[in-house]
Formats: sequence, C-alpha cells, structure tokens
Amino acid sequence: MRPLPDSETKPARPARGRGVTWRAILIGLVLIPIHVYWDIVIEVGWYNLDSSCLPLFVTPIFILFALVLANMLWDRLRPGRALAQGELLTVYIMQVLAIAMAGHDTLQNLMGTIVNPAWQPIANPEVKWPQTFYAFLNRSLFLWNERSLRPFMEGHSTAYLWANLRPWLAPLAWWTLFVMVTVAMFLAITVLVRRAWTEQEKLAFPIIQLPLAITDGGARTRFFNSRLMWAGFALAAAINALNGFHYLFPSLPSLPVRIGEVTIRPQTWPWNRVDFPLSFYPFAIGLAYFLPLDLSFSCWFFYLFRKFQTVGSAALGWDRIQDFPYIPAQTSGAWLGFALVIAYGMRRYLAEVFLTALGRKTMDDSREPLRYRTALLILVVGSIFLIFWGRATHMKVWVVFAFFGICFLLGLAITRVRAELGAPHEVTFWGFNPQIVMVSLFGTQAIGVPALTGMAAVYWINRGYRNHPMPNQLEAFKMAEATGMDTRRLVWVMLLALGVATLSTYWAHLHLGYHDGMAAKAPGFKYWSGAEGFNQVQNWVEFGSPGQEARRVAMTAGFVMVVVLRFLRTQYLWWPFHPAGYALGMSYAMDYFWFAFFVSWLIKLVLVHYGGMKTHRAAIPFFLGMILGDYVTGSLWSLYGPAKGIVTYKMYIRN
Repeated sequence: MRPLPDSETKPARPARGRGVTWRAILIGLVLIPIHVYWDIVIEVGWYNLDSSCLPLFVTPIFILFALVLANMLWDRLRPGRALAQGELLTVYIMQVLAIAMAGHDTLQNLMGTIVNPAWQPIANPEVKWPQTFYAFLNRSLFLWNERSLRPFMEGHSTAYLWANLRPWLAPLAWWTLFVMVTVAMFLAITVLVRRAWTEQEKLAFPIIQLPLAITDGGARTRFFNSRLMWAGFALAAAINALNGFHYLFPSLPSLPVRIGEVTIRPQTWPWNRVDFPLSFYPFAIGLAYFLPLDLSFSCWFFYLFRKFQTVGSAALGWDRIQDFPYIPAQTSGAWLGFALVIAYGMRRYLAEVFLTALGRKTMDDSREPLRYRTALLILVVGSIFLIFWGRATHMKVWVVFAFFGICFLLGLAITRVRAELGAPHEVTFWGFNPQIVMVSLFGTQAIGVPALTGMAAVYWINRGYRNHPMPNQLEAFKMAEATGMDTRRLVWVMLLALGVATLSTYWAHLHLGYHDGMAAKAPGFKYWSGAEGFNQVQNWVEFGSPGQEARRVAMTAGFVMVVVLRFLRTQYLWWPFHPAGYALGMSYAMDYFWFAFFVSWLIKLVLVHYGGMKTHRAAIPFFLGMILGDYVTGSLWSLYGPAKGIVTYKMYIRN
C-alpha cells in the first residue's frame, strides 16, 4: 500500500461538535435496544456467537463496519453531510458499552441468578439450599413468585402481562441500583488512572486500532482500498464461510480452526496427563499481531509451563494430592499480585491525584472527563452504598471491604492488561474469584455462612471478566483523545448508554423467556451463574474447606512469581518474560488462544527480524483485515441462523 501525501491523509472536514453530536447520540440510542436484543438472541436464545467473550467485541465491530459503509454511500449522495470520525466512534462506543452490560459475564449472569433460589428446588427437588442458607438470603433481590417464574422458564406466555411482569419490578429495581453504582465506581477509577496510562506512559491500546482505522475520515479510502487488508479479510472470511457451509452440509470440506478440533494427546506416561488443544482462529492471530513480542511469547510459554507442572507432578507422584499443583490458586495469586504491583507503581501519581482532589492543584484536571474531586466523591459515596448493601445481604463490614476490594483490584489489573497489551482476559471462576480467594485466605468459619450467602448473591459479577466495563470505558477515552472528541460530554453519553443497555437487557430476557422459555429453548441462559455460587455455599457448609493451607501456599507462589518477574523486567531490558504473560498463561483464556498466539508471535518475529519495523507496519492492514473478515462472516452466520430457525456455525467456541 503506497504512502499517501499529506493532503490525502487530512480529514475531509473537522468533526462537528467534536464527535459527540446529537445525531450520533440519537443513532446510538436507536441501535442499542436492537443490538442488545440481537446479542441476547444469539448468546442466550441460540448460543451461536460468543460476541462478548472476546476482548474486541464481535457485534459492535460488525455494526460499525455496516455503518461506515452506509456512511460512505450517504457521503456520495449528500456530500458534506456524512458522519465524521468522532460521530462514528460515538455510536461505536455506545454499542460497546451496551454489550459490556448485556454480555456474557454481566447482566446475563444476573438474570440467571435472580431466578435460581426459587427455580432450583422446582427443577431439582433434591437440592438442599432451603435447609442450608435460605434463612440468610435477602428475598427482595430474587424472583419468588412461581406463577411468574414458571412461564418465564417454560415459555408459551408473554412478558406483557402484568401478572408476569409485576414480581420482577422489585428485584430488578434493587439490582439496577447496585449495577449503576458499581459502574459509576468503575468509571471513576478509570478517570483517575486515565492520564497516567494514556498520556504519561502512552500505552499501546491494541484493541482500538481496528475501529480507529475503519472510521478515520482521511485514511478511510486508503484503508478500504488496501489490497493487503482485503487479502486478510478474504482469507478469514473464506475460512469462516467454508466451515459454516460444512456445518450445514457435512459432505463439504472444512478447515479446523477452533479449539478441540485439533488436539495433541500424548499416549505415554506422564505426558498422557495433559493434552494440547490447537486453535487457528483468524481473529486471534490478527489480534495477537498487535501484542508486544515479549507478551505473546510469555502467554504461550507460561501456558506450556502450566501443562508441564501437571506432567511433573504426575512424574513425582504428587498428583495423588487432591487439586495439586493448585493451578487456580496460583492464578488467583498471580492476578492479585499483578493488581497490587500496578497500584504500587502508581502510588506517586495517585498521591498527586488525591492532593488535586483536595484542592492542592498539583495537577490540572480541568480537561479530564470528570474532575478528580468528583471521581473521588463517587468512590466514597459508592463505598458507603456497598457497605449498606453488604450489611443488607448479611456480609460483615470487613468482608464487604475485602470482597469488593478484590473486585476493583482485579478490574484495575484487567484494564491495564487491555490497555497495554490487548490480550484476552478470560479470568473465569476457574482461575480467580473473590469468594474462593477469601475462603482460601480466611476460611469459612471466619467468614460465616451469612456472609458466604451474601457473596454468593453477587457471585454473578465475578464469575467471569470477559466483558468487564472498565477496559471498555478507558478505551473509549483513548479513542476520544486520539480524535479530539469532547470527553466531558462523552461521559454522560456513556452513562446514558449503560442505562439504556441495562433496561434493554432486562426487556430482551423477559421477552425471550416468556415466549420461548429459558429452561426450554434457551441453551445459553446463564442459570449456572446462580447455581455455581450457591452450590459453593452448600458445599462449604456441608463439607467445610479442607486443604486451604496448601492453596494459600500456591497463591503466595503465584503472587511472588509476578513480583519477581516485574522486578527482573525493570532491572534487565533483555528479560523476555512479562508478568502479565504469567497471569494470562495460567488462566483459562490461554486454553483457547495459546497456539494462535504462538503462530502470530512466530510470524511477527520473522517479519521484524528480517524486514524490520517497516515491514511489521506494512503488514498491519492484512491482520486488521483478518479480524474484520472473521467478525463480519461470524456475525452474518449469527443472523442467518435465528432468521432461518436453525443452528449455524460458531466462529469461536464450538457448537
């Protein structure tokens, strides 16, 4: 792709209203309910596209791609009236935040939790929950009315009957208040760290490269006219299309790219204790190309390190010890250590922020999305609310601080990983959960059954972190900074989008549930999010929590490992291991992506070694095209399936 002269790279015109215009807001608001309903249909109703499970959400990119194409056509028909880059990004940011709320690990989990305490004894009469912890449940947070619950789970009804809808109003109102407070606190933390990461450290923000490239007014023609981009697009789209037609017509050939379709399974002991699933996701190879080489190397290296621990344990006979080598505990310690290392490294900056908020103007916060004083006030008021919420759910005050402190620390760590590295952060219940961390550290007796029950009620916000709001909020500010958008106006638009998305998510679940039945025809309904949290409480009450000393040792080992890797990285520039790579490599996400990361790392290593950074930069359109082609065809399959009433190919997790 030839370099363009300066005259061609300048924007066609300045962005009116610095991007956050009324027409952009209106388009975004109109799209949110449609987009959320689409997401709930495909992730909950049909379970045929895991749009919100990837660091770069699938459906917002598809919507942005379609909007840009329509905008280019509109510009031809009505020159000078097309949407500017900032306006396109405003719409995109609103859609991203909508999926951050409606997605796999947020409100979908909440809807599964609200119905669980009443539905489990109906669906499984042998469950012992009523005798174990029901006395400590705050009943106002759950749906108990069987006349409303049963048609929601079984279908053949409608959400638009007052008898069905009324019992939902109280629990949804209380949970909406909780959600809005926690989201506002996430936003406040994001504002406080924004300057340090975007302006001072100038982190790479790999996730925003594709939306910026698609919407860039001056380079838009260059991007869409790039043969290299279309080559990557065509390769990914062809693979996805071929596999999609193979799924519908098995006699056609296919290319195995998803996890589990190609797996190395050693047959000799002790190697037969592990297997190595290979994946060749085009979008993952494309995303990993934007990772620093040391991180992509560290991710797949520490994934293998995790496997070799299992092999070594078997060879030494230690695998007879239950749960050894305690990989989830190591993962918990690694992420906790990474979060504390980040916070410690920002101590001087945060001290200046605090002094500025108190009126000692050590920093100018006049151009920040929120004044630092306002952000700190949100955190203080939010913390008071969480204390009252915790007490209302029978949590002790120290449990509230420990539980939510771990939640916010992990949010900080995930946001840093996304901003600096753009890597997938599928830190699910398997690897890191505040409940398990606290039980490992303090034991069930110190916490008590009432507090364990209270934590189980909010387990849904900690089951997974794939569509956590904080990274998306920070990336929105970074895109605004890169394009000159008005961040103060953007903050209110972001909060508006989050609120509309919350209500749209409730509506989509209720509409789909009463029509089809969540237990009958919604294989993606997150009933398990409630079952997992409450089953943990029952197990702890019945059997206690043995082996916590060993888990504490494993957590300490993971913590120390991150600290040592961080120290060596700061002391030696040549040190090849990234501390975030250890936390990620030990986590669940690398099961899906380790080999795609290895492939992308090898390609990038060869390009940089033999062609230098110039060759690396020249290849960027190809890898952006791979992401875009995979996302567009994956979205089209997800539209085609529900429209035809059939199950179609899933581009990510296997059907």
